[in-house]
Parts: sequence; C-alpha cells; structure tokens
Amino acid sequence: MAGEYRFSFGPWNIHEGADPFGPTVRRSITFARKLKMYKKLGFDGVQFHDDDAVPDMNKLGPREINKQAKEVRKALADEGLTAEFVAPRLWEDPRTIDGGYTSNSEADRAYARDRSRRCIDIAAALDSKLIVLWLAREGTYIREAKDSKVAVDRLVEAINDMLDYNPEIKIAIEPKPNEPMDQAYIPTTGHALALAYLTKDPKRVGVNIETAHVILAGLDPSDEMGFALAYDKLYTVHLNDQNGLKFDEDKSFGAVNLRRAFNQVRILDRYSYGTRGEFVGLDVKAMRTQKQDVATKHLSNSRTIFLQLVELARSLDQGKVEQLIARRDYEELDMLITSHLMGK
Repeated sequence: MAGEYRFSFGPWNIHEGADPFGPTVRRSITFARKLKMYKKLGFDGVQFHDDDAVPDMNKLGPREINKQAKEVRKALADEGLTAEFVAPRLWEDPRTIDGGYTSNSEADRAYARDRSRRCIDIAAALDSKLIVLWLAREGTYIREAKDSKVAVDRLVEAINDMLDYNPEIKIAIEPKPNEPMDQAYIPTTGHALALAYLTKDPKRVGVNIETAHVILAGLDPSDEMGFALAYDKLYTVHLNDQNGLKFDEDKSFGAVNLRRAFNQVRILDRYSYGTRGEFVGLDVKAMRTQKQDVATKHLSNSRTIFLQLVELARSLDQGKVEQLIARRDYEELDMLITSHLMGK
C-alpha cells in the first residue's frame, strides 16, 4: 500500500528550532545534506519556496536565476527526487509589509508580480508545473486600511498575470484565516475556489489544503478536502495537526486528533487522491526539544501515521457503516469508528 502514495516536504521542515520566544537550538543543515535525507525518510518530492532553490534571487538577473535553478534540478535528479511545487515567498521582503498583490503601493504590487514571474521561471527550470500561493500578507491589520473589493480584484489580476506568463502552470491557492495578518482576504477553501472562478482560466487554479489552517478557521479538514475534491481542484495537501485555535503549530500529522487525521486519510483514499501524480505533502515542525540526531522523526512519524491510517480506512467494515447509516444509528457508528481506531 505504501507504493500508492508519494510523499513530499520542504527543506524548511528540517530546521533549527527557533520560535518567537527563543533562538535556535539545533545546528543548521545544508540544503545538499537535507536532500540526501529525503529517500532515507521515505520521501520522493521536494517542496520549494523560490528562494529555497535560488537564495538571494532578488540580487540576480533572469539568466543567473535559471542557471542556479537548473543546478538544483540536477541535484534533485542525482538523489532520485522530484520538485513538487514552487511558491513565491512574498512575506519577508520589506516591499511586502502591506501585502504583495494587495499592497496599497503600486510599486510594491509590481515587485510582487515580478517576483511571481521569477518563481515561475524557477519552477520551469526545476521541471515543476505547480505554483503554490500562500497569500500570507494579503489581508489587513485594520479594516479601513484597504478596500476588500479592490483587494480581490488585485488578487485576480495577479493570478491572471501568472497564468498568462506560463500557459503550462497550475496554481494552488493555500488559504489561511489569519497570521501573519490579523484578517486574511482568502481564509478558507471556499474563498480560494471562488477566487479561482474569477480568473481567466479557472481550470488551472485550485487549492492546497493545510490541516492546521483549516482548524484555525474553525472548520474540519476532511470536509474542506471533500469540498475541493467535488470541484476536482485538490492539487496538493499540507498535512499536519493543530492544538486549538491559536498560532500555526504544524504538529506531526495525527499527533493531536487521530480521528480527525483518520477522516482526512479516509476521504483522500476513497476518492483516489494521488492517482494522477498528486503528492501527500507534509508541513510539520520538529519540537523545539528534539536533539540534533532525532530532529527528523516528525517527518518519518507523520508518514508512518498516514500509511497506518490508510490501512485502517481500507479495513473498516464499510458494509457495517452503511447499515448503521441506513438505520440512522449514529451512536453505534460513533462507537464503531472509535473501536476501529483503538484496534478493537
């Protein structure tokens, strides 16, 4: 069964352990060394921000960006890896402090559009056709600072620009309700898909659903996945877990709520997610307490939990489930699922 799914993570998921309240606690690991860890951990795909592939890209011209990206592509090939997607990092540069695509500054919006085109160039050089848009600062700290209708118009304009720039790419919007902004313009899967249908080529715009982001919106991740699957627009996923409505924790998949994780796996498996090349992406952070030599367990553990939940989803007595649904005996169905998860 493990061969039916391919897994990916980004190099930022092997990290030094800094948080907003404390400095790093582990040594940095070079990108080249991280690449050598992927296959050992059971992963085939690498998620990229544009500057993961080409550091300091704002200081480089298109030719040098393309050259460095092709060198990364060779490094991936040498390790038997694939670039799953590339995402423009539009939340750290000072020009994106008030948003990239929705900034009130025309010059800053132009920077965001140009950076997105360079991101698409990098994706092409890495042989990836998927662009993920985490609209990190596309929102407001106070309502009166921006016009929400104009903001949506500007998001559509930016996405259309990307679609025009390369007719082969697909764009996966990654919604999140807050953080780093107080309020985001595209907080949920429904908002992301509605935005897709405002663009000039909706067939090429879908979503990347992250477990923690859905929980922060007060929704259920498996329901959001089902919603996107109904539209045939679930281009990728970021699986993790989240303990309550607070900051984005990126805990190991299934670590907080195993039943919630089970239902995500169940709906993905039921509707053949992955059979068209989609990756099971993880976006998880090692606990700050992890020592250097065991600071990748969050990745291998999340993958293992996913595959174990696949087995549980497939071994569930679906006939019994349907009987209980037909009888509307949801208490007994509740017990059936709980017992199944407990191995009873």
